Amino acid sequence: MPLSRSLSMTSLSGVLPAWEEDELPVEDLLLFEVAWEVTNKVGGIYTVIQTKARITTDEWGENYYMMGPYFEHNFKTQVEGCEPPNPAIRKAMDSLIHNGCQVGEERPNIIGHFHEWQAGPGLILARSRKIPMATVFTTHATLLGRYLCAGNVDFYNNLDKFDIDKEAGERQIYHRYCLERAAVHCSHVFTTVSQITAVEANHMLHRKPDVVTPNGLNVKKFSAMHEFQNLHSTNKVRIQEFVRGHFYGHLDFNLDKTLFFFIAGRYEFSNKGADIFLESLSRLNYLLRVHRNDMTVVVFFIMPAKTNNFNVESLKGQAVRKQLWDTAHTVKEKFGKKLYGALLKGQIPDMNSILDRDDFTIMKRAIYATQRHSLPPVTTHNMLEDSTDPILSNVRRIGLFNSRNDRVKIIFHPEFLSSTSPLLPMDYEDFVRGCNLGVFPSYYEPWGYTPGECTVMGIPSVTTNLSGFGCFMEEHISDPAAYGIYIVDRRFRAPEESCNQLTQFMFSFCQQSRRQRIIQRNRTERLSDLLDWRYLGRFYIHARHLALSRAFPDKFKMDPMAPLRTEGFRYPRPYSVPPSPSASLHSTPHHSDVEDEDDEPYDEDEEAERDRLNIKPPFVLGAVPEGKKKQPGESGN
Repeated sequence: MPLSRSLSMTSLSGVLPAWEEDELPVEDLLLFEVAWEVTNKVGGIYTVIQTKARITTDEWGENYYMMGPYFEHNFKTQVEGCEPPNPAIRKAMDSLIHNGCQVGEERPNIIGHFHEWQAGPGLILARSRKIPMATVFTTHATLLGRYLCAGNVDFYNNLDKFDIDKEAGERQIYHRYCLERAAVHCSHVFTTVSQITAVEANHMLHRKPDVVTPNGLNVKKFSAMHEFQNLHSTNKVRIQEFVRGHFYGHLDFNLDKTLFFFIAGRYEFSNKGADIFLESLSRLNYLLRVHRNDMTVVVFFIMPAKTNNFNVESLKGQAVRKQLWDTAHTVKEKFGKKLYGALLKGQIPDMNSILDRDDFTIMKRAIYATQRHSLPPVTTHNMLEDSTDPILSNVRRIGLFNSRNDRVKIIFHPEFLSSTSPLLPMDYEDFVRGCNLGVFPSYYEPWGYTPGECTVMGIPSVTTNLSGFGCFMEEHISDPAAYGIYIVDRRFRAPEESCNQLTQFMFSFCQQSRRQRIIQRNRTERLSDLLDWRYLGRFYIHARHLALSRAFPDKFKMDPMAPLRTEGFRYPRPYSVPPSPSASLHSTPHHSDVEDEDDEPYDEDEEAERDRLNIKPPFVLGAVPEGKKKQPGESGN
């Protein structure tokens, strides 16, 4: 199905329609952003609002407010209490606290931005009571679309065939669906986060989005290119330490020739693509064994599920690892003292006598403690629904039980990561930086923050053309795979073909040399500019301008004929990549630490400079480029 375009998303280098006035008079306006995930983390919307807050505050200052549900724990840990600086807000809050919501008072013009159906009633009531407020409604995923995809229906090929009311009623979400649809049609401006979701919303909610507002991140740029590479190496060592403990007694693979893959997010088995990922891992395991590839892949599933604590075997593994570490240090210290004393005397010590019988006894006991009569566990926790859990059920089906012969090992960590965990004490960001590849073959993913987070950290990732992120990258990069963005075709290929494509992506990644992986990480990290709110925030500005012009046409006007430029902003294929995609890959398996004499030529500085020419500088509110007269409605580049 061809994807139609919303006006504002033809290119990131687009120019917003012009205003009659020089700039938006934000001092006379208030902006309210309303969502269930304001200080309340449920999913990706929390990240959208949290990361966008800085660029929005730069624009609106103290006239920007966010509204969300009150949970005492979230308030204490994420919010700093203060008195509202605006007397109108203070009066409104007093009314809410004492008498309910009242409308009267002199007030500035207000923009209300509502996210998702939970915030919909506020928008609907504001419009039905004729409150003078410009409204924007953003859906990050349609309610019915998420339910339909979770039910394993052929969603995208049947978008125009669903009986929407019937489907919502059968799933007992008709009341919520009606709220969502009413909010969409009551809003002055309707936005969504990607082109793929815009198509979905047009069918599910019967309104084409006015603006597409891609999700961004606050990108931290390093002064030196090698800094993020150093973070990768440092955090990879921490993951290796966990793996040493988890696979104690079965650590017959070389950790220097081991790659770490992961998938993370809400536990939506089919929507997030865990089903196709597991099947592809089974095929990858077969290919690595058949080709006698000495590379091992350890795959982490970071998806929260119902558990009742860590399992004993996982905790024991880390205890055994620590005991071995302590034993090794004790013997090393004793050995060092004897060696030091002998050298001071001008003697070469007898290596057969430098360790006594007690030392050997200690080491033998440590080795005996590493003996294991069971396979390393697939999951790190005791699962409450072990027999019916989708991941574990499919692991049993494909037979990946972490045996010695398997080149693909699986670790299911059914809770979000934390630096305070006694098992894997790492924050999510550190963990991602230490991995080699993020794999997110989603079937239903309106945007997809997980591959975006990988990109800004310089970690290659797998996504699909059914995710907003994948479509965004496909639009703006000529050769996404060269930049470490592997896009699986799940829209126009059969599931079997998509599974084979994913398998080939992972197998090809395993065949890369260490140098090729470093080069690819450099290219991936350079794409972070595409995802910075300094670039993507302009689409939210556009949506607010449009809402004001529709709500208060006498005071705020936009030129509807002002075009958006479509030229530029497309990353070309890196000049050092050979014309054939397969030419940079080895035709036969090889050791990852072997450097080939005919490796592709590569100049990081030259490639980076070429890429910088393909991206528009970030806009700075209130700034005017030197030598350029500020045009009406422009707030800088």
